[in-house]
Amino acid sequence: MATRLVQIAMNARDDSVVGRFWAEALGWGVTSEGPGVTNVEPVDLAYPDPSAVCVDVLRVPEPKTVKNRVHVDLATTSAAHQAELVARLRDLGATPADVGQGDVPWTVLADPEGNEFCVLEPRPIYQDTGPMAAVVVDCVDPRAMARFWGEAMDWALHEVTDDHAVLRSAKGVGPYLEFLRSPDVKTVKNRTHLDLRPYPGDDHAAEAARLRALGATDVDLGQGDVPWTVLADPEGNEFCLLTPA
Repeated sequence: MATRLVQIAMNARDDSVVGRFWAEALGWGVTSEGPGVTNVEPVDLAYPDPSAVCVDVLRVPEPKTVKNRVHVDLATTSAAHQAELVARLRDLGATPADVGQGDVPWTVLADPEGNEFCVLEPRPIYQDTGPMAAVVVDCVDPRAMARFWGEAMDWALHEVTDDHAVLRSAKGVGPYLEFLRSPDVKTVKNRTHLDLRPYPGDDHAAEAARLRALGATDVDLGQGDVPWTVLADPEGNEFCLLTPA
């Protein structure tokens, strides 16, 4: 059995505003499965597809209070493309963000509700990822996170050091999942989390048990009786195990 990363879930006080922003940022379409949920995915995508990690924006009442531990990096193909993308995103409502990055070649912005993200300078590794280069997770121990997530999913481990771990779909398409060492300690529920989905025919309960055996723990976020399972990785980052599909 195995799972794969199919989407990220992003909390927002106004899911429609944040969802529209990310649809424009990525050049994707917008749908909704119900009130308070805005789905952002490539037009005509046969979901789930490893070529894209989709974005579900979920309405919540609480405001953002700390820097997100999970963020998105956007890819660019040239210096001109990077400048044009930054200007377009600012026109859409993005604002500059200072997360202590100093003098770096990438640009750090925040979406209309303050969710940080990066517009990267051109890098060869991201030339075939599509508009989303990577989903990036701050962590204390990238090696430990690589061990857990490498076993949790069937994604391939590309690199692991004391400071950085990188995974990508074994099919070699779509964005990367990266874990970066950070001195910051997790203090509140993540406003952006990963959603994993088992393959068709797999047993949801058995897959949840397998993840617990790897070090995941159950989390109660007030989700009530839902068909998915809410867990946390060994560093406390919440994630959802969705139903097989």
